[in-house]
Amino acid sequence: MTTPSPSTSSAAASAHERVLILDFGSQTAQLIARRVREAGVFSMLIRPDTPAAEIAARKPKGIILSGGPASVYDPGAPTCDPAIFDLGIPILGICYGMQITGKILGATVAKADHREFGRAAMHVKDRAGLLHALPEHATVWMSHGDQVTLDNAPADLKAATTILASTPTCPLAAIRIARPARPAGPASKPALTFYGVQFHPEVTHTPQGAEILENFLYEVCHCRGDWQMADYLQSTIAQIRQQVGTDRVLCGLSGGVDSSVVAALLHKAIGEQLTCVFVDNGLLRANERHFVEHTFRDHFHIDLVTADAEAAFLADLAGITDPQIKRTRIGHRFITVFNEEAAKVVAAKGGQVKFLAQGTLYPDVIESGHGHAGTSAGIKLHHNVGGLPKDLAFSLIEPLRDLFKDEVRKLGEVLGLPEKLVWRHPFPGPGLAVRVLGEVTREKLDILRACDQILLDEITAAGEYRRTSQVFAVLLPVRSVGVMGDGRTYDSTIALRAVTTEDFMTADWARLDYDLLARISNRIINEVRGINRVVYDISSKPPATIEWE
Repeated sequence: MTTPSPSTSSAAASAHERVLILDFGSQTAQLIARRVREAGVFSMLIRPDTPAAEIAARKPKGIILSGGPASVYDPGAPTCDPAIFDLGIPILGICYGMQITGKILGATVAKADHREFGRAAMHVKDRAGLLHALPEHATVWMSHGDQVTLDNAPADLKAATTILASTPTCPLAAIRIARPARPAGPASKPALTFYGVQFHPEVTHTPQGAEILENFLYEVCHCRGDWQMADYLQSTIAQIRQQVGTDRVLCGLSGGVDSSVVAALLHKAIGEQLTCVFVDNGLLRANERHFVEHTFRDHFHIDLVTADAEAAFLADLAGITDPQIKRTRIGHRFITVFNEEAAKVVAAKGGQVKFLAQGTLYPDVIESGHGHAGTSAGIKLHHNVGGLPKDLAFSLIEPLRDLFKDEVRKLGEVLGLPEKLVWRHPFPGPGLAVRVLGEVTREKLDILRACDQILLDEITAAGEYRRTSQVFAVLLPVRSVGVMGDGRTYDSTIALRAVTTEDFMTADWARLDYDLLARISNRIINEVRGINRVVYDISSKPPATIEWE
């Protein structure tokens, strides 16, 4: 067994200044990381109980404590190492992050007289530091039942605390704690600079939220803002070359944005040492195999091997209805096929193939319950994260593992990939297997492929492809009565899904024109045998996920 290597992406990111985010389980913790990166500073989520010594060793420019669903007094409520407040590193506490800080430092956290959920009018009293350049009256997004109060706080904490802003029902909507350094000696400690906000600056419902986070990064932490994709590209290429040496790399290429960017990145870094393997698993969109082979073999001149494995994948999925088992079996078969193709590459070209490259993204890691925070639930297994077998024969190279989707697109543009490829909608690693609900058969796949192609054709013709983030069809395990001509039908149902999103961590359903939906529905019912009903999914993420399985 070969032990997977450390993330190439994490190693490349380590060259940049960073802000660490202690994730206390907030649904918007990933948005904090995203907003910080948008401001030009690399950020990562870590466990809330990460020891202060480990945090100090990472040399962050700042620390952010996220919100969370718990009360600080709940049994087992997450907490942090109190020693982080003695590191001399600026800290921002958001909602629960402010409350757990108050508890640790000696303030009182109590049930508020009035819970605040939604927009609130905030009066800004002090524009120094965090609230620099904010208007006197600002709108913020609140989501809390507890509040921090200084009524019974130690005198030194009261003296060190400045109230920066308040709302009619939250006197301490934003605070600054400026504790001076203690004199030299056994009890010496560096100064503490802490800002706390009871609202959520990371969400778009706080209009000046981005400015508040930028103030923390640049006014308080004095960051340079060196998180740029061009610099990240160069550092990642250097890390890949160092990690790979003279060995060969196999790259799983699906034709989607993620794997395409990985392939282009690796080809730029190691050239002919790269062999891309496209697995035709029978779970692909219409004409996908031709698109991949033409684009990468004929246009980019990348060494590409196509593995025809449809029969094996469908045999593994026979009788399986549980989506997690589907993903796991697809992941196992995927690696088995790769092992077989690796042996062929070794025989044909000589030299040991030691590395497997994948297009794993940061949201994939988080949703699979493998995130740095350690508190995220396993929402769904991604076949290239939770579905990999323990006896993996390769060391992994995952250069996109720390990136969000839109960052991957930016990287693709820096690499010079064509716009049509860079802005292609995402396609799940398990393919149509997770869009055929219930057991997967070749007949169901063919029906779904035909419906999906009609949907994409009409969306593109209407000019909605770039205005939507992901569009696809789902074959439901539901049959219903219909009438065609003078005859009765009892056929299947197709659900249409179209969403808009910036980072794929949250998403809203797309408000497509009714006439467009009508054209899509009419074409599917008239042209695809076996379908007599079309429905439109109007669920947002959360509470739903983008994919159905």
